[in-house]
Amino acid sequence: MTHITVLLVDDQAPIREGLRALLKAETDIEVVGEAENGHQAVGFASKLIPDVIVMDIAMPLLDGLSAIERIREAVPASTKVLVLSSHSDEAYVQHAEAVGAAGYLVKHSDMHTLAAAIRDAHKDKSFIRPRKLLAIESL
Repeated sequence: MTHITVLLVDDQAPIREGLRALLKAETDIEVVGEAENGHQAVGFASKLIPDVIVMDIAMPLLDGLSAIERIREAVPASTKVLVLSSHSDEAYVQHAEAVGAAGYLVKHSDMHTLAAAIRDAHKDKSFIRPRKLLAIESL
């Protein structure tokens, strides 16, 4: 079984703690670090070289999209960045893809979706969930 290392990046401690607790149940996913802003994310990514980084967009000091650009320059391409955001606007998705995100999903996704997105990102499969959610929400 493949072991996937994950760095969690969100400025809200309860969100990081909740994600860590939920991912603990996944036997093939291990959270190896947490960052609360984009600057920390770049530093931890360079130090830990995780398989997947789960990144929020709206953060202080350095936003998630700018952090992704810096991470793409600082770490091997084997490290994938998965955006987990409350923003479901298509413009955010496109911007995230343009700066090198491997996937994008919204925070109201269920835990199974997050775990699947982490696994897909690790396997170099793009995971863009808002497009499907927006289509369902507009019905």
